[in-house]
Amino acid sequence: QVQLVESGGASVRPGESLKLSCTQSGTLERITNMAWYRERPDGQRELVAALPHSGGTKYSDFVKGRFTITKGPSRKMMYLQMNNLKPEDTALYICNVDLSVAPFGSWGQGTQVTVAA
Repeated sequence: QVQLVESGGASVRPGESLKLSCTQSGTLERITNMAWYRERPDGQRELVAALPHSGGTKYSDFVKGRFTITKGPSRKMMYLQMNNLKPEDTALYICNVDLSVAPFGSWGQGTQVTVAA
């Protein structure tokens, strides 16, 4: 099992920046893909950015050029640097990993980001 805890969410103004962190513990060697999702106020959950096990990064179009996903030297940390935040970025940001064994995935509880003037 892998446990995920997000932090770094806050209320900010449009144009400001935030850096989210995801702390991972448990059977970390089972982690394959890593990603950030967000759940908007209307309940829709969408992929924000990912670190595929095969390498590289993947971003959804609505964050390209503004957000950067990175990970620490081990699998213990994952980050999401968010620049030029917009009101439509307001959401619960959730850390996710895929696992090579059952239960094949894990989700955090999320950290709230609110962007408003």
